[in-house]
Amino acid sequence: MRGSALAIIKKGTVIPAVPLALDETRTFDEVRQRALIRYYLDAGVGGVAVAVHTTQFEIRKPEHDLYEKVCSVVVDEINSYEEKTGKTIVKVGGVCGKIHQAVNEAEIMKKLGFDIVLLSPGGLADLSEDEMIERTRAVADVMPVFGFYLQPAVGGRILSSEYWKRTADIPNLIAIKCAPFNRYQTFDLIRGVAMSERRDQISLYTGNDDTIIIDLLSSYSFTIDGKEIKLRFIGGLLGHWSVWTKKTTEIFDRIKALPENSPIPPEMLILANKVTDANAAFFDAKNNYSGCIAGIHEVLRRQGIFKGIWCLDPNETMSEGQSEEIDRVYADYPELNDDDFIKANLSKWLS
Repeated sequence: MRGSALAIIKKGTVIPAVPLALDETRTFDEVRQRALIRYYLDAGVGGVAVAVHTTQFEIRKPEHDLYEKVCSVVVDEINSYEEKTGKTIVKVGGVCGKIHQAVNEAEIMKKLGFDIVLLSPGGLADLSEDEMIERTRAVADVMPVFGFYLQPAVGGRILSSEYWKRTADIPNLIAIKCAPFNRYQTFDLIRGVAMSERRDQISLYTGNDDTIIIDLLSSYSFTIDGKEIKLRFIGGLLGHWSVWTKKTTEIFDRIKALPENSPIPPEMLILANKVTDANAAFFDAKNNYSGCIAGIHEVLRRQGIFKGIWCLDPNETMSEGQSEEIDRVYADYPELNDDDFIKANLSKWLS
């Protein structure tokens, strides 16, 4: 991993999970995909994650064959931006599947120049925790790893504190995304990391889209071998951050600017609830997240970056009433959207 990228991960940053741009024939829309990445970069993100859940796992299917294509486009845009600005953007690539597939995908990410891979546990309910650890070690032999606690509603599974302790012990594991959407399981993960002797080398990132701001404001304290251990989330890797991203970076900067151990401003707690309510609409929480990807597409469609909400699976779309919920949060929280920023720059990003 590039030293500058590692420094950004350790400091904490905003990493949106990239949605997939398609046209009305459900064909990859490279122009719109590039425009989306340009939006994120101009919005001030510190990293970009692609080939993850928000990008649609179906990009790996032979009938679509989009995995390497989409990742190459994202890397190309980031490389161009880095050359123009001199800034480093952390390149995060998603890998999934059992050992053979995960290692092969990690090899592709290494070839394309990614900094780190986000290792999804999705669809692996048949594996034991020992087998999951073995898989993580195999991928870590190829690339630095971003561990991932994925919520069961979208293919994840419940994992023990001991699992996370052993995961954190793996030398090339750099960070962990915590996204079980569950406070008890979030605590299990952090306690597991606290038990590892590598705890100070692991960067914790929230992926709990239902409690983003609270995660970033919170600290955790444990007593391990008679010593107080404090841990906290230092950044986020989130599907929610794939929209309204300019305002996200501004909110994140406000949080990071708060003095350590200072009282939490009441307005930040109000903001936390607003963001969670907006997420409920985008992610279709009322329908167990069935419209989460299409909901994100809908916001991007309204802003003009995407042409429509099409997903690779024709059956994947917004739920009944979800559009009206997005209308509501737009009306209730106009200060959270970045429509004006996009309007001012969209023609440049599409050129």
